[in-house]
Amino acid sequence: MSDIKNENFFEDKYLIDMLNKIFDPIPIPMILVDRETKVKVINNSFCEFLGYSKEEMIGRRVYDIDENTRFPYVFKTKKAEIAWKHRFKNGKTAIVHRIPVMDDDGNVIYGFGMVLFKDIAEFEETIKKNKLLESELDLYKTRLKELTGARYSWENIIGESEKMKRAKFLARKAAATDSNILLLGESGTGKELFAHAIHNDSRRNNFPFVKINCAAIPSELLESELFGYEEGAFTGAKKGGKIGKFELANKGTIFLDEISEMPLGMQAKILRVLQEKEIDRVGGITPIPVDVRIIAATNKDLKKLVKENKFREDLYYRINVMTIEIPPLRERLEDIEILANYLLKKLSNQMGKYISGISKEAVELLKGYSWPGNVRELENVLERAINLTDSDYISQEHLPIYITRPEAKKQRFFTEITFDYSLRKVVEQAEKEAIKDCLRYTKGNKRLAAKILKISRSRLYEKLKKYNLENNLNKEDKNNLS
Repeated sequence: MSDIKNENFFEDKYLIDMLNKIFDPIPIPMILVDRETKVKVINNSFCEFLGYSKEEMIGRRVYDIDENTRFPYVFKTKKAEIAWKHRFKNGKTAIVHRIPVMDDDGNVIYGFGMVLFKDIAEFEETIKKNKLLESELDLYKTRLKELTGARYSWENIIGESEKMKRAKFLARKAAATDSNILLLGESGTGKELFAHAIHNDSRRNNFPFVKINCAAIPSELLESELFGYEEGAFTGAKKGGKIGKFELANKGTIFLDEISEMPLGMQAKILRVLQEKEIDRVGGITPIPVDVRIIAATNKDLKKLVKENKFREDLYYRINVMTIEIPPLRERLEDIEILANYLLKKLSNQMGKYISGISKEAVELLKGYSWPGNVRELENVLERAINLTDSDYISQEHLPIYITRPEAKKQRFFTEITFDYSLRKVVEQAEKEAIKDCLRYTKGNKRLAAKILKISRSRLYEKLKKYNLENNLNKEDKNNLS
């Protein structure tokens, strides 16, 4: 037993000698204390900082040197204290680390301490420099995004519903390819967000992202906007000509929003770009090669437009390589709460008004609305609410009347007040109103209504018969269902 103790002693002494050799050249104050908080190792830098010689320090309890020490507390809790502000007995204030060193059984055998900053002024100066560097880095990142055009990523697309997860999954898959993409969705569902995120997640993300709204540019100007023009190509043409959007997007992505509004003649020229990978400027004689991936978006039924000869079939198949359907907000009501909180944080930052949250009652009202304007409409409603509230909280009184009024509550499937509150009656009433509201929304299309309600058509007909909805609708309802 004595031999073992001696062996451990010499091992410990060897360790201490080695640590002294390691610690002393380091210009950062460092200390090692044993389980009794006696100083085992301290480097010259720490001795100078405290104003003691090494001989005065070794073997003394750390409390005798610094009565403000927290090492006993660290040993008791077995938890490290990182970057703590500490005022030493000599009056100096510093930022320090205190770390317990434990054996295999979880017992504290040593305590390691280090002075990270010898005074608060040095610490504050470092923080300021780091913040300045972070700000400059953020600025450069923002400028780079502004130059390339794509500002949003997957993190900006909020939603945990199955339909939104499916859309994001397909979009991520599409981003990894170089194929053209067609985004389908109602106005306000976030088609542009998807286009940005796809570009930023693609191999083209270091090259330009150029967007153009096909419905916002007069048809007679669209060609010069997309392909550019040469000097003197037409009256009023700029000296030196103008580069077009496709050239600007070379090696990157061009986002053609509302492509269904593009004139047939321009559709033919877009098709040629896709086939030949070159463009002709207005008034130009030499084709210009371009390498561009197209992301197109529309809220229209392109298949129907093809049948009506309002959209070229060959272009439709060229852009419809990867199709992503973005669900409307009414089909993912479970995302309302997470979306509302995200938008409130975003809007409060933009408007400079702190908002801590939204009440459960307000969220339920938001879930009960049909959202024809989708996420864009939700954002507008929340911006209005922020302007109305005098506190840091959004409640139902801050929502528009068309969401909170009794007529709007019909969309939550409860329209009658009854004294019969049996569960069966409540469920039947809710079911009846749900079917009526759904048929109003689909304008009497029972196939679509069954799909939305997630029941079979035969089951829907059973419900219609059960609730006498075919024969018992009021005049307004019948008009809506005709």
